[in-house]
Amino acid sequence: MRSAARGAAVSVILSGLLSGAGFALDAAEAYDWPLPDWMPRPSVPEDNPMSAAKVELGRHLFYDARLSGDGTVACASCHDQGRAFTDGRQVAVGIHGTHGKLNAPSLANVAYLPVNSWANPHMTSLEFQALVPLFGEAPDEMGATGQEARIFATLAEDPYYVRAFAQAFPQQPRPELFTVTRALGAFQRSLMSFDSAYDRFKYGGDLDALSDAAKRGEQLFFDHRFECYHCHQGVLFTDNFKREGSPWVETGFHNTGLYADYPVSAPGRIEFTAEPGDAGLFRTPPLRNVAVTAPY
Repeated sequence: MRSAARGAAVSVILSGLLSGAGFALDAAEAYDWPLPDWMPRPSVPEDNPMSAAKVELGRHLFYDARLSGDGTVACASCHDQGRAFTDGRQVAVGIHGTHGKLNAPSLANVAYLPVNSWANPHMTSLEFQALVPLFGEAPDEMGATGQEARIFATLAEDPYYVRAFAQAFPQQPRPELFTVTRALGAFQRSLMSFDSAYDRFKYGGDLDALSDAAKRGEQLFFDHRFECYHCHQGVLFTDNFKREGSPWVETGFHNTGLYADYPVSAPGRIEFTAEPGDAGLFRTPPLRNVAVTAPY
């Protein structure tokens, strides 16, 4: 009975996520990406074009704890801007103090990642991924399952949201699953981080931007004897990457040996594929902002 009810709930959620797909296009406008000249723009879903109004709405929703079941947990609770949108914990903590299995991934430059999960290879959309913290029950993160009508009604009573949803989605100007998840997705795609000392050294021609020790470290990092760059490659220092107009995407999952005690610890990609070879495989984390995203 519980399984049947949960299946029905998932069907309702997916229906709400997909409904009105033709309306979001009307909110499109020129969006000024905060990117340096050397960085290509990320890919954007056809049914969720970027707009300044949508990004601003998504920013407010990201910090609004009223999206959770009891009004105590926001997206920002696990994704702190000061920590490159991580939370500084070994594992994420959700509603009622529930502990997850893994730590919260950084959202900096998440628009370029083709997989929005540590281990689920099917989580390829930020809009779809939003369902996990909102409605996931294993673990319980924001606890919104069964609270959808109340949550959306509460947002609809807020004068700011009345204006903001109308501006971002003029053909569908109300808080609902379709508009909320797309606003959150647009905001997350706007989170860019490309002004490090290494960027100024590598792409800006500033040879003094790095210390001598850092320059020696770069040589070692890209040395075939140490193999760091085989997994942490490219502009994001990960073998996961997609951009606007790319004919393919790069996806990399690896087993570093940290989960040899499977199934006691987090199992990795096998949890979603049931393939024995996927035990212990996790998405390669980008190394940008690594100084503030501990613990590892």
